[in-house]
Amino acid sequence: MRLAKKVIIVTGSCTGIGKAIALRCATEGASVVIHGLEPELGEAVVQEIPEKAVLHIEDITNEGAPGRLVRRALDTFGKLDALVNNAALVASSNLENTDLPFLRKIIEINTVAPFALIKEALPYLTKSKGCVLNIGSVNGWSGEPNLLAYSVSKGALTTLTRNLGDTLFRENGVRVNQVNPGWVLTETEIQRKKLQGLADDWYKDLPAVYAPAGRTLMPSEIAAAAIYWLADESGPVSGQVVDIEQYPLIGRNPPKN
Repeated sequence: MRLAKKVIIVTGSCTGIGKAIALRCATEGASVVIHGLEPELGEAVVQEIPEKAVLHIEDITNEGAPGRLVRRALDTFGKLDALVNNAALVASSNLENTDLPFLRKIIEINTVAPFALIKEALPYLTKSKGCVLNIGSVNGWSGEPNLLAYSVSKGALTTLTRNLGDTLFRENGVRVNQVNPGWVLTETEIQRKKLQGLADDWYKDLPAVYAPAGRTLMPSEIAAAAIYWLADESGPVSGQVVDIEQYPLIGRNPPKN
């Protein structure tokens, strides 16, 4: 198994991409700290991998939350090998309706919290020669018109990854990498699009311009990619940001009419 005997924290793992990553990590032999805000959903995830998981429910932006999350891993499993910074708030906004408190809230969750968690985890990741995997977004490159604050936060996460991917590997032997999912069919995304006025089954009939495959990516497909970066097989690679989408973000050929 590719992650045998490793201990991994996956934030935001009660649902969606984080849940898929946590379950795949357990399948590959890791013990996992499940984290999120929904106790019942989190317990359901733990029940799928009862001997390999422990649950920690807390808002990651609470004072002291990063330290408590790391301590939960250490107290339960005795060490820490990897941190997956997946927890994020996806919320629609543009220049007109984004005020400073909203922008600060998004950045606090999506950028500052991962930074704080890395700081808390670093002594233990240094000991295990472990790694960090940040879950960004293709929107971090420029973003959709109505995802301004979210896009800014993910762009900042990309810079954090590249900066620490260099310094922490050189100084601590800790690799830091990032995957940028494209359009993924999570529970949250289904509901978000329905609130925007789309039909309940909107994802069953997608225009080719947005989804050449005729469908979005699935959380399990992001999880499959994540395992490479968490496993030892990725070797000394650090500071890398990889897009996971079904078309190129730069240099894409415009669709023919």
